[in-house]
Amino acid sequence: MDEWRFKSALEQGAAIGAGAVDPVALTQAYLDAIAAHPHGSRIYARTTPGRALAEAAAARDRARDGVRRGPLDGVAVSWKDLFDTAGTATEAGSALLAGRVPDADADVLAAASAAGLVCLGKTHMSELAFSGLGYNPVTATPPCVNDEAAIAGGSSSGAAASVAFGLAAAAVGSDTGGSVRIPAAWNDLVGFKTTIGSLPMGGVVPLCARFDTLGPLTRTVADAAAVWSAIGGQDVDLGAVSLAGRRFAVVEDVALEDLEPVVQSAFEESLTRIEAAGAKVDRVSLPEVSALIALAPLLYAPEAYGAWKDVIEAAPDKMFAEIRERFRGGADVSAPDYVAALQEMARLRDAIWAQLGGYDAMLVPASPILPPKMADVEDGGDVYKRANLMALRNTRIGNMTDAASVTVPSGVASCGVMLIGPGGSDARMLRLAAALEAAF
Repeated sequence: MDEWRFKSALEQGAAIGAGAVDPVALTQAYLDAIAAHPHGSRIYARTTPGRALAEAAAARDRARDGVRRGPLDGVAVSWKDLFDTAGTATEAGSALLAGRVPDADADVLAAASAAGLVCLGKTHMSELAFSGLGYNPVTATPPCVNDEAAIAGGSSSGAAASVAFGLAAAAVGSDTGGSVRIPAAWNDLVGFKTTIGSLPMGGVVPLCARFDTLGPLTRTVADAAAVWSAIGGQDVDLGAVSLAGRRFAVVEDVALEDLEPVVQSAFEESLTRIEAAGAKVDRVSLPEVSALIALAPLLYAPEAYGAWKDVIEAAPDKMFAEIRERFRGGADVSAPDYVAALQEMARLRDAIWAQLGGYDAMLVPASPILPPKMADVEDGGDVYKRANLMALRNTRIGNMTDAASVTVPSGVASCGVMLIGPGGSDARMLRLAAALEAAF
């Protein structure tokens, strides 16, 4: 069964449906691999073997009886540790929530179970999801698949590592400022940030409700589309996708600044392949993007601290200092400044999408930097702060423009290429991502 652990989720589902793979045996293979893996305990906060094997057995019975619930019925996936799981601790990577055991599944987990997906367990993450690096000295820090001395990216760090290391067929994470797409890009996966409000948020531990979104991390775009459908999204037809005649805007403001050389080279090669596939690529200047990103400190920290300040201040020493102080930065923003920033964000969003009306999507590097070494960030300080801000910089464009966004592996390790489209264009971004995937 071990060879199947690295197959795509849809390949696994098709084999289960054809009777070629027993979902119970495959689920057990995943559980055994997690227990035996040298980084298993750094990737999974806890597994749910009883639930997983029971769900797999039910899927086997449905496959035998010809009543499968969908293409992923019987496929085993991991869940970021901020999705409530009935009877299983859900602690959001924080000692502040240690021992928190919900009574019911999050809405998206319940939907996934109804579609036949198997819940393997909960993956490690940045504390309360407030970091793009995935470094968490309080619980555990998952490694990057391309460099085990480096961090996986966050905040859905364990989610990405679980798929990349063959310890889950797919994963579900959250994305408030890039938390699906950064770890997906650094671990050579597809990461899909859905439009704000397009999936139910019930039972999801919040960070900034105004920006919180959910999404899958997978080996292929087709898997991302299938998982999205299973957790409450739309069905997407990825047939006959093509880049021919498409128009993309490469946003030079902010997104192309200070790229690490490997990232820049990979992105330029990706643009060459996209143009060779028949697409038109224009480099455009949008000063509004710079102005939008400059508003982030006035928006994220105040909402996050407002949601968590009582919990944090009741036991502040339980937190990693860098994340605790990042939350506390929200206390310094006045209510008038916050409201003004919200209004300016709305104006800039409208201006950006008005200027991009003739394009299919924005196209930028998913991250301007490669994954940092854990040894370089574990002491916090300026190195940690700069790495965190750089990691989040490009992905945050998608969150602050209320976009649908997908990162696709470029073929160069830890270098993703990201599509950003207007809110509600989720299915279209997945189709474009499938066309990019084919071109790469």
